[in-house]
Amino acid sequence: MKDAELQVLVEQISIESFGKPFRHKATFNPRLRSTGGRYLLGTHNIEINRKYLDQLGETELIGIIKHELCHYHLHLEGKGYQHRDPEFKFLLKKVGAPRFCNQLPDVKKKRTVKKILLYKCSNCNLSFQRKRSINTSKYVCGICKGKLVKVKEIQIG
Repeated sequence: MKDAELQVLVEQISIESFGKPFRHKATFNPRLRSTGGRYLLGTHNIEINRKYLDQLGETELIGIIKHELCHYHLHLEGKGYQHRDPEFKFLLKKVGAPRFCNQLPDVKKKRTVKKILLYKCSNCNLSFQRKRSINTSKYVCGICKGKLVKVKEIQIG
């Protein structure tokens, strides 16, 4: 699907679902990564992530278009167009648009490995743990001003 075909599809969905024309531009934006599409407040244009069409199909694309058209029509009418606004939520339900798009299959969730660092004072044997590392050549024990030594690092998750 090219930008011209997307433009026709958006105009068609706007008339069928909203009963109002779409008078601006709809294009694919290859720079979009974590979102299915976006409505630009300044230009009133709609940008769509092509990956959603390629990986999840046309039904997901139509849902994204309906979602962005909800932003579009409500903004032009001067009503609440943000996700938290009741007018937006009502219009989403009315036209059958999803509030959020599905996650792309090729995007893997980052598995965060947390670490805990254990430190000990070489003078008074005070031990403590931190999430962030300490520059042991710069900082000293807060109790006795002794030298800090990194004991070990524990990986969690």
